[in-house]
Amino acid sequence: MEQRQLGTGPAALTVSAVGLGGVAMSAGYGPVTPERYAAVVARALELGVTLFDTAEIYGFGRSEKILGQALGEDLPSVFLATKILPVMPVAPVVEQRGVASANRLGARKLDLYQVHQPNPAVRDGTIMRGMRALQRVGLVDEVGVSNYSLKRWLAAEEALGSRVLSNQVRYNLVDRSPEGDLIPYAESHDRVVIAYSPLAQGLLSGRYNEGNLPANRVRAANPLFLPDNIARAAGLIAALQAIADAHSASPAQIALAYAIHSPAVVAIPGASSVKQLESNVAAAEIELTPQEYEALQAASDRFHPITGAAAVSRMARARFKGR
Repeated sequence: MEQRQLGTGPAALTVSAVGLGGVAMSAGYGPVTPERYAAVVARALELGVTLFDTAEIYGFGRSEKILGQALGEDLPSVFLATKILPVMPVAPVVEQRGVASANRLGARKLDLYQVHQPNPAVRDGTIMRGMRALQRVGLVDEVGVSNYSLKRWLAAEEALGSRVLSNQVRYNLVDRSPEGDLIPYAESHDRVVIAYSPLAQGLLSGRYNEGNLPANRVRAANPLFLPDNIARAAGLIAALQAIADAHSASPAQIALAYAIHSPAVVAIPGASSVKQLESNVAAAEIELTPQEYEALQAASDRFHPITGAAAVSRMARARFKGR
């Protein structure tokens, strides 16, 4: 498995370019049992995956517990990341919830503790005081954020008084907005962008069409999976398939290879089966040519999904028809 160095000097860290996200253990993603997930984690370890990401909100702590149990004695040898939902982001609460997450995971420390999303009403000074306290006592190594703009990422660093190592954001061939400023900043400042949903919840796998719509609640609620949007994505899927054929790979693997093309990006696709995990890991070995990379960007630029009020209206009509 390809490894990525995060930062330079004595503080440099190394993690796998493709990690494992823990959202599959949340409600709405289908019947993933703890035993099945443990098999996925075990295979990930065999294949050299070292980055494991979860959050307190995933299954309301269930994902952390199951991941910790699955990792077992391997906990100290992996890069363990979880997230706090900043509902009451005052320092004492941050400290308490950091301890609670570590306890659920069975971990002596959290390698990366992330703010799950920016609190629109509260600046980051209070939450970062809690993060500093957790770092001082050795429970948290690195601090990260998630779903932050570059401006707020920089403000979080100023509030912490040291580096905020990572920003976990949606990044894929449907949503390439991190290429505008987040990825360039990470590349030039020894930071990292952690890409979640690198396959656009499976849209980029090419397995969905108007006759095969997603069954689980999470995807069914995503406007990307409107029949019209799936039809509009045909050109992007065709471009992925053409490049996949040249690499004896799948469209999903090419989409994932695109997401980790920058050395400042790592991805955390979910995996509900060992087969899916193996496919994700294999994508880290695919090297896209400059021409292939540009072809994918061009195909992405041509994809214009229905969004906003129009998408909401169509989803409402579809639900009404289904009654």
